[in-house]
Amino acid sequence: MRAEKNNIFYGVDWILIILYIALVGFGWMNIYAATTNDANSDVLDFSTKYGKQLLWIILCIPLIIFILFFNSKFYEKSASILYLIGILSLLGLFVFGKNINGAQSWYAFGSASLQPSEFAKAFTALAVAKLLSDRQYNLKLIKNQIKAFIIIFLPAILIALQPDLGSVLVYLSFFFVLNREGLTLNYIIFGSISIVLFLLTLLFGPIAIIFMVFGLLSILVVYFLKKHKGYLKFNWHKVLGIYLIFGLYIFSFGYIFNNVFEQHQRDRFEILLGISKDTKKIGYNTNQSLQAISSGGGFGKGFLQGERTQGDFVPEQHTDYIFSTVGEEWGFLGSSLVIILFMLLLYRIIYLAETHKNKFGRIYGYGLASILFFHVIINIGMVIQLLPTVGIPLPFFSYGGSSLWGFTLLLFIFIKLDANKSYDW
Repeated sequence: MRAEKNNIFYGVDWILIILYIALVGFGWMNIYAATTNDANSDVLDFSTKYGKQLLWIILCIPLIIFILFFNSKFYEKSASILYLIGILSLLGLFVFGKNINGAQSWYAFGSASLQPSEFAKAFTALAVAKLLSDRQYNLKLIKNQIKAFIIIFLPAILIALQPDLGSVLVYLSFFFVLNREGLTLNYIIFGSISIVLFLLTLLFGPIAIIFMVFGLLSILVVYFLKKHKGYLKFNWHKVLGIYLIFGLYIFSFGYIFNNVFEQHQRDRFEILLGISKDTKKIGYNTNQSLQAISSGGGFGKGFLQGERTQGDFVPEQHTDYIFSTVGEEWGFLGSSLVIILFMLLLYRIIYLAETHKNKFGRIYGYGLASILFFHVIINIGMVIQLLPTVGIPLPFFSYGGSSLWGFTLLLFIFIKLDANKSYDW
């Protein structure tokens, strides 16, 4: 047993590793297609984007070995320290960070740059798992909920100040983890209702939505009175208070939209909802992405045969819009394969997480699955115009060393926790 424990690959889940290799490999092929116009381009040309991405992929090997080298207890014991390192790295950006595309989100090291927010997600997942796995921790208590919210939203606030609102959205995924561990579903329901009301308010205006909400509330009040006939202690002050709160809440959407959101963010929401049309400026990327995907048909045009991909019609196609390359060159079949691979990855992570007897491993597994789920849904939804455009990468596919290393770190910490679950706790 001691010899087995000294083998860093002992007990690792090879299904997860095979899925990881498949996603990273197919992702690189699409980055190559999106960044070269010559089918005979040198694959090992490290001055190109696809060459740099290949270098980052190769460097993942020592990173994986480094992650697997540590005993799984190390990640539980060091969760708080790693979280603190993540917070300090985000704070350091405001002093030493490099501004790229309007966001001060990177540290520059010569020609290379590193985005700490990609690693902060893994450290936050560890910190949340550490907090919730405490035997004396009861998530039903308000004071304990506040502790969890602080851990989750502290890095999110620092990232929002860069500003990088796309990455901030990912931290909402931790509510699925909290719900799995006993947090009431009301938070998720309230958040979902808020999003729906926000979109409806943009479409129809606050007055119409207030009348609709007040009408629904009135129906509920009448139903309650009929069900409790003769109930004399009905508190009308509370009802009127609820009406007032909802009215102010709905009107606040308009203020937030007009005064908090940037103009390009407002434009993206209006284009998404069909309030305005713009296929040449704000909506250009998404419009070109949709055309590229639709042109791929059922089976795609073939590797390096996509006219829009090879013609650079889709800006930033190798990063946030990489899925449009899949759609054009591999078609519906290839796009479905990518989604299936991600579904298998998520299913495998959740399945393995549920087999953990130790809460830390299970909670971290759910954190990993939730983060990946949010990234996949938001990125693909953005590319096919089901969601507004936000800067969020497709895991293991989008160009970028920080993104690739961040997701690799997230996944292989879980693989190590899973490998040691039978004898390490």
